[in-house]
Amino acid sequence: MKIPTNLISGFLGVGKTTAILDLLARKGQSGRWAVLVNEFGQVGIDGARLQASGVMVREVAGGCICCAAQLPLKVALTRLLREVRPERLIIEPTGVGHPAGIIDALRDAWLAPHIELRSVITLVDPQQFADARLQALKTYRDQLALADVLVINRCDLATPAQVQRCLAALEALYPPKLDVACTQQGRLDPDWLDLAYGEVQASWHPAHDEVGCFVSRSLRFEPEVVFHRERLSAWFEALASDARILRAKGVLRVGRDWQDYELAGGQLTVAPITWRRDSRVEVVAQTPAPDWAQIEAALTAARMASPG
Repeated sequence: MKIPTNLISGFLGVGKTTAILDLLARKGQSGRWAVLVNEFGQVGIDGARLQASGVMVREVAGGCICCAAQLPLKVALTRLLREVRPERLIIEPTGVGHPAGIIDALRDAWLAPHIELRSVITLVDPQQFADARLQALKTYRDQLALADVLVINRCDLATPAQVQRCLAALEALYPPKLDVACTQQGRLDPDWLDLAYGEVQASWHPAHDEVGCFVSRSLRFEPEVVFHRERLSAWFEALASDARILRAKGVLRVGRDWQDYELAGGQLTVAPITWRRDSRVEVVAQTPAPDWAQIEAALTAARMASPG
């Protein structure tokens, strides 16, 4: 049976370890949990705090487990799963790490048969969020983009204006999160651990604006689906040449990478993104609507069998 696994992420000092300790304290004796914690320094302070909770803890100190082809992560996880056989696994990456590398490692052929990846929870400090220097850090932005659930922690230590600005910005992120919530003292809702997206499928979303009628089409694909870079670019270029298409955006797994696509005003921009939950696109068009079946068939043709 696969082990339910969560990442609890966030920047330095945001309260990740406190949040995990609170979860462990509230779960009581029910279930056998294990925690893998990564600290950038050589001395594992967070690991020592978690060890005192009585839960089996493994540390990877002295570097980021997101890097170096994830070998330290794979070795530590293999030992932990073999020795403990936990019923739930929590991974706490270092606050300066790139957790997308952990997701990639958990999905590879070595670990995927044993791991069931559930929600990624990222904690955010509203006072940190207000710091423009932090916003400029790619690592910080990546942690927000990767999350399934964003939790604004330490709301009691920030001003109401800081909390509201942070909340509005996080709720506007694309792709949208499963939940964006506020808390204090690292208190997480245990239900967040098992939140899941709905069935991956195409769906119609008719809508109207003040100046006319438009329709949108949304498509989602499992994370194992991989797209061919050149074919995908050609697909977006075909959309750009259709006067009925007002806008298109998507996050898709392309080769070994994940890319953020934005088509507006006939111009396509592409940028790397750490999102890993699924591939998805949204297309907005004027009526009469384009041939959605043809558009979907062309997108399907842009898929490839495996990463490359």
